[in-house]
Amino acid sequence: MSSVKQLKKDINDAIGALIEDIYVIELDHPNVDAKKTDPLIDAAIQLFDDLIREVNSAKNQGKKAFVPIREKLHSSLAKLEADVEKLT
Repeated sequence: MSSVKQLKKDINDAIGALIEDIYVIELDHPNVDAKKTDPLIDAAIQLFDDLIREVNSAKNQGKKAFVPIREKLHSSLAKLEADVEKLT
């Protein structure tokens, strides 16, 4: 399992990539309404905040405490990515 620093980096990279994908869709498809993309970006930022808060709370509980956080990251990202794919 990774360290706290690596887990935070993984969270940042994954959510940053998702937000970047949303911006690319906005640029490539000018007909996509911002009213549809803005809530996805807000949800991604909220997910980031929640996960970082959970990592900080679990820091002293050992590496096994990071497993559910990583699972939440993957499941939540999958849902958001499915919503992003619906935009095009």
